[in-house]
Amino acid sequence: QVELVESGGASVQAGGSLRLSCAASIRTDRCMGWFRQAPGKERVGVATISSTGRTNYADSVKGRFTISKDNAKNTLYLQMNSLKPEDTAMYYCAAHGTILSSCADGLLFRPFFYGMAFWGSGTLVTISS
Repeated sequence: QVELVESGGASVQAGGSLRLSCAASIRTDRCMGWFRQAPGKERVGVATISSTGRTNYADSVKGRFTISKDNAKNTLYLQMNSLKPEDTAMYYCAAHGTILSSCADGLLFRPFFYGMAFWGSGTLVTISS
């Protein structure tokens, strides 16, 4: 059974930083991504990283968030700096169903359309002003 377990979510003040981790029970040399869902809103992409290390970010987090992974540890990370109240959401880790996969250009906008077969249960990030 595949497991993706997120951790690192917390309540912090605006301007602060958090580092999210996603421990995977599968190989992470595939397209991986972080997605978030705010209350009453749809799930959207935050950042993705392909098997080659190519990254892509939502415009709202560019320059503030950094996605990375350690394939030796099968762990995905999201470093979040300069946090804003609008970053408040449940953050989910997801993995493509195929190893050595690239991340589709539209993945950030349509999280469920491009082969992301495995999802974690999320970690809550709350940013207060």
